[in-house]
Amino acid sequence: MSHQLTRRQILCLATASAAGLGLAACGSGGSAGGTGGADGDSGKITVWSWTTAAEALRGVVPSFERDNPGIEVDVQDVGNPAIWDKITVGLASGGKGLADVLHIGVDYLPGYLEKFPEGLADLSGLGADRHKDAFVDGLWPTVMGEDRAVHALPWEVNPLGLFYRHDYFEKAGVDPASVTSWDDLIAAGPKIRAATGAQLLGLDKPGTTQDMDFFQNLMQLQGAFYFDAEGRVTLASPQAVQALTVIKRLNDAGLLADTAGQGTWKRLVGQGKLATAPYPAWAIEYLATKFPAQSGKWRVMQPPAAVPGGGRGAVVNSTYLTVSATSKRRKAAWRFIEYALTKPAEINRMFASGGVFPALKSAYSDPKFSAPHPFYGGQRVLRSFVTSLGSGSGATHFTGDYSRALKLAADAQSQVLIKGADPAEALKAAAGQLARQTGRQQAA
Repeated sequence: MSHQLTRRQILCLATASAAGLGLAACGSGGSAGGTGGADGDSGKITVWSWTTAAEALRGVVPSFERDNPGIEVDVQDVGNPAIWDKITVGLASGGKGLADVLHIGVDYLPGYLEKFPEGLADLSGLGADRHKDAFVDGLWPTVMGEDRAVHALPWEVNPLGLFYRHDYFEKAGVDPASVTSWDDLIAAGPKIRAATGAQLLGLDKPGTTQDMDFFQNLMQLQGAFYFDAEGRVTLASPQAVQALTVIKRLNDAGLLADTAGQGTWKRLVGQGKLATAPYPAWAIEYLATKFPAQSGKWRVMQPPAAVPGGGRGAVVNSTYLTVSATSKRRKAAWRFIEYALTKPAEINRMFASGGVFPALKSAYSDPKFSAPHPFYGGQRVLRSFVTSLGSGSGATHFTGDYSRALKLAADAQSQVLIKGADPAEALKAAAGQLARQTGRQQAA
């Protein structure tokens, strides 16, 4: 899928600006009038998605309609972030005007299930449970509501990697195989900077874009996030403190470039001023497309562990397809989702056209996942991400209060980077605010 580098900023905006309806302000127990739907298994269904993902879904339509006579599919590119306004407004108004099939990010799905428990159709009754083991580990808890029913199927998964300038490492005499933790990379950073003039990575230090992906990734590598499985606040956990401490150490060592401002990160990479980019699988084609002059200079490794000896695999984000509870053709909509997301041939057709890294494990037997990539010097970059998925990754618990957590975490990070605040103290204060704002307990 084609993503902008402000993906997290875009996806975390849980608001319906057109109607002034913030997701967090919609209240709990909201109903989307699920009784208004029907289980029709024929007729025309509409699908909401965005940009290249929508185009990829359109590629499935001809074969689906051929194999499912009587069902017509209309895939609509609603745009991003417009799609979040439309879905949120639709759920808040009892499901009125929603498409039959909705493409939803992991940032939103838990919140929708919490705030609108009747808004998305129960797919368990249609047979979704039989696909539980077909997808990458860690994704299934996200599709289940408090009713323990399945309300979506995973589509895209984004395992984390570390993209790095192979030529810079070579010039600095740094063996990539020796970098197994961020301690190792921080130690190697001054050598790389001295040899190339490049800083290790870029970050929006004042937090103008709530650039928290790196902080979140460092937590996810430790199996943690802003909330735990019980919904308790974990923003001040030892894992969070370790994540922000790594960022502070990078900054204190002069290894962190400030990427505040529109297009700054892209400009710095284009100028060769950043040696690494800790990004997930969607960045494979992004880098190759945006920086063709740097072909052959980049490679990918498993992300360094946040703590020495720690885990080096994490699924950092994902997207899903679900059915509106008010759809008049829920069976037909489910058949399209099942067809698109559980058949390796179809999911890989979408991957080839839109770059959406599939969550379906059986898709990885396709030869394309072992093919060399010319931009990365012939490295089999897709295989490296598949291998990373095999190392295991737990579920990330976004909850319906993710946007609040994101804002408070961004403020804490900026205090550390701009004002020199202590990571533990800044996160302790942020966690206290988050607990007060949401009414959630803090984890011990």
